[in-house]
Amino acid sequence: MKFLDQCKIFIRSGNGGGGAVSFRREKYIEYGGPDGGDGGRGGDIWIEAVDGLNTLIDYRYQQHFKAETGIHGMGRGRHGAAGGDITLKVPVGTQVLEEDKETLIADLDTAGMTVRLCKGGNGGWGNLHFKGPINQAPKYANPGQEGEERWVWMRLKLIADVGLVGLPNAGKSTFLAAATAAKPKIADYPFTTLTPNLGVVDLSTSERFVLADIPGLIEGASEGAGLGTRFLGHVERSAVLIHLIDATQEDIAGAWTTIRGELEAYGDELGDKSEILALNKIDALDEETIAEKAAELEAVAGVKPRLVSGVSGKGVKELLRAAYREVRIRRGDEIEEIDEEEDHVPETPGGWTP
Repeated sequence: MKFLDQCKIFIRSGNGGGGAVSFRREKYIEYGGPDGGDGGRGGDIWIEAVDGLNTLIDYRYQQHFKAETGIHGMGRGRHGAAGGDITLKVPVGTQVLEEDKETLIADLDTAGMTVRLCKGGNGGWGNLHFKGPINQAPKYANPGQEGEERWVWMRLKLIADVGLVGLPNAGKSTFLAAATAAKPKIADYPFTTLTPNLGVVDLSTSERFVLADIPGLIEGASEGAGLGTRFLGHVERSAVLIHLIDATQEDIAGAWTTIRGELEAYGDELGDKSEILALNKIDALDEETIAEKAAELEAVAGVKPRLVSGVSGKGVKELLRAAYREVRIRRGDEIEEIDEEEDHVPETPGGWTP
């Protein structure tokens, strides 16, 4: 399945049915009077967030959605039926924006959340509705109201508790594969990841969170370089970011500065989000080199980086527990002061392995 996180669609609610002009005509009944019924209302356009979807690919092949028109009123006092509604089903985390791509209409961040985007037109009144003591034989009726129409943008922001950021080839996909059951594409060249990947981390029977891996950023991404910052929206909702730095590269400080600059340039408070700094691929270096790289990174970032290896699994468990702690704080759970090296809940039978 192809990944699609932005699309533009046209939606139109149904027109209301027109009222009927009719008079009762039956043998032996004098002065039958008006009996034209009302028209039915037009169908609405709704949008609903559902579980089980992670892409907007369904809206690539159909961009126009029009609800049904209400049935016109009929004689003998018969009212028209309402037009059928249309419900657009989208993944949880989808935002609906006006055509300018800036004005937010709805943010569907909860499964089952439903929003009406276009209201159908009301049905017109038949001449039976206008009957009165003065005008006892009205010969007119109302037409149905026009429906609403608009172009809207839909943008998907994946619901993830923790986000992975870093330069291309920082080892994000390898880390995701080590921490979850996800199977992202892994290769030894930059921009292997072209679309966001999600994985579920199971630390124990009661500790679980969603980890998102997005394509790597490069300098100038906020201005459109590389894949740009388009996919950063998928980690906007996360509680914490795990910033992976490739320990095998020469300019450790420059790598950290580049990503921090792009996060802050993106805005939406992403630059102020909690961050866990990690020096990845330590399995490829000796102890002395690792210490030098860690000291260099700490000097520029101001925090001591965690040492991890997605290949060997070293340090991955501790890093995930630190991330889960931030997730619990975001959720509002009560956090006790604990030693990060100690497990505060029973482990999954058999132990955790990358």
